[in-house]
Amino acid sequence: MIRIGLLGASKIAPKAIITPTAAREDCIIQAVASRDPERARLYANEHSIPYIENSYEALIARDDIDLIYNALPPNRHCELSLLAAEHGKAVLCEKPFAMNSDEARRMVDAAKKAGTVLIEAFHYRYHPAFLDFEALVASGKLGKTEEIRGVFNVHIPNRDGELRYISELGGGALMDLGCYPLHAMRTLLGVEPTVISAENHYEDTHDVAVASVAELDFGGVPGFLECDMSPSAIYENHIDVIGSRGTARMTRPVHPYRWNPHLGFEIATVIDGEKDLKTLLNSPETYKRSTYAYQLDHVVSVMNGDVAALTGGADAIANMAAINAILSR
Repeated sequence: MIRIGLLGASKIAPKAIITPTAAREDCIIQAVASRDPERARLYANEHSIPYIENSYEALIARDDIDLIYNALPPNRHCELSLLAAEHGKAVLCEKPFAMNSDEARRMVDAAKKAGTVLIEAFHYRYHPAFLDFEALVASGKLGKTEEIRGVFNVHIPNRDGELRYISELGGGALMDLGCYPLHAMRTLLGVEPTVISAENHYEDTHDVAVASVAELDFGGVPGFLECDMSPSAIYENHIDVIGSRGTARMTRPVHPYRWNPHLGFEIATVIDGEKDLKTLLNSPETYKRSTYAYQLDHVVSVMNGDVAALTGGADAIANMAAINAILSR
């Protein structure tokens, strides 16, 4: 039985790990920690969590916890991952992995030294829809890759305490949204990008970039990244791969299962003039299962020693390095 401890009474945890855990017999949500005791109590009651702690450190130190789920803001990822490694705990750490690549390297090194599991929660990476898209790109059916593009735009309101608008907590469009297409492009090509040019757009009322665009070079393959969380952002989320023989676009790769089947993900291809369209409607039933459920499958398999982690490690360090390089322009 894998006993899970939640750092923070977060909004994302119910869909990201509480619900997937409830569907399994080999995992349990054991405890939740919050700096607000009343919030922790109410959250534990709502989600039938047996134990609460009033500090993150106390939860990590518990003997009855095997896996830490860290959904706190990025500025708390490094410190608490290091502490978890000291206590021999596995960690599923929400994206973005850290504040910068130096922190990411410290986290990875600590987990490696301790012999513990440390995985970045890029949940989209484990879903059959993305795995199919990855296989298509790798198959060579599109010919030689000539260009890749990744876009994730969606307005995020600047409510009181919204971490995405607070620089010291790790906010910004690239950290929260752009990290997804950046990771997907790196994954599909298997090459680390060089930043050719980048623009990061700041508004007078914020100290974070509310939108970023970057021109990238993936070992000779041009790449383009766009992300926008400003009030003017119009929803757009897709990955495009342009090859010498054809093109492929995956829409809504982050949550392919969540939408109405008529508005769900699409993998649209044109190869040698032949068009094909795969949607949620004409895909296997397994595609309707959530990315988070597949993510937990993977985490359990990694903890059981059955597979190597697909996210985290050198991959997490490299993604943070690319983010840092874009933001430094």
